[in-house]
Amino acid sequence: MKKLTALFTLMVGLSLASVSAEEGKKAEKAKPYPLETCLVSDEKFGGDMGEPYVFVEEGREVKLCCKSCLKDYNKDKKKFTKKMEDAEKAKASKKKTS
Repeated sequence: MKKLTALFTLMVGLSLASVSAEEGKKAEKAKPYPLETCLVSDEKFGGDMGEPYVFVEEGREVKLCCKSCLKDYNKDKKKFTKKMEDAEKAKASKKKTS
């Protein structure tokens, strides 16, 4: 019985380690966040709100000034995704003209 328990524990541990490694790879490949401000509130990061709330959504890094903005983000993801895409296009166009 002890061997079975040890084997089960090892299998669960390996499964969790591989899931964590996959999540890390996804985060590494995520498109970087293109703005200097919160996607929802347009506030600068690092003020009274502290460090931004960062997550990856569909291969794209998203930064919010706080976790409270997540509710508004989730209400209209298309709007905020477009806002990030527009910022990326503006940066790309600025690089081309420089």
